[in-house]
Amino acid sequence: MDFTVTQSFAADPDRVARAYASPDLYGHMVGLPKLGTPEVLDHRVADDLVHLQVRYRFVGDLAPAVTAVVDPRRLTWVEHSTHDLVTRTVRYHLVPDHYADRLRSSGSSTVEPDGTGSRRTVTGRLKVRAVVVGGAVERAIVSGLSEHMADEIGVVDRYLADATR
Repeated sequence: MDFTVTQSFAADPDRVARAYASPDLYGHMVGLPKLGTPEVLDHRVADDLVHLQVRYRFVGDLAPAVTAVVDPRRLTWVEHSTHDLVTRTVRYHLVPDHYADRLRSSGSSTVEPDGTGSRRTVTGRLKVRAVVVGGAVERAIVSGLSEHMADEIGVVDRYLADATR
């Protein structure tokens, strides 16, 4: 399943790109729907490149047909991302903690000027291999990601506003 999610922020593109490259931001993403609080596992900086590893957990509801095949408590993965602060782009891929043979995802994001603020566009491909319910799991994960990213906007805007105080 291919997907695209767009977010709009009050801050300029460079500040938004730097925020997503900062491990401090992820600790502020508490209580957002569908995905649990992210856990930063690794953060390395090499010039204008930032490498992050962040663990996520799907905490949304799944249909009984899906939970018959997939244990929702085991829907965790680590996002490996490389943030280019000059071009404001990110390349990422997911590594499942469980079901490694059933889940694959990778993609990219860009942050661009949008009026007085910025727009972040995340594109990716998600593939869940599960007989009969694979498409349902993909839709549930992308739905959860979309809701999570919509709620991230307020968190990022507040994080950046607090940083300027």
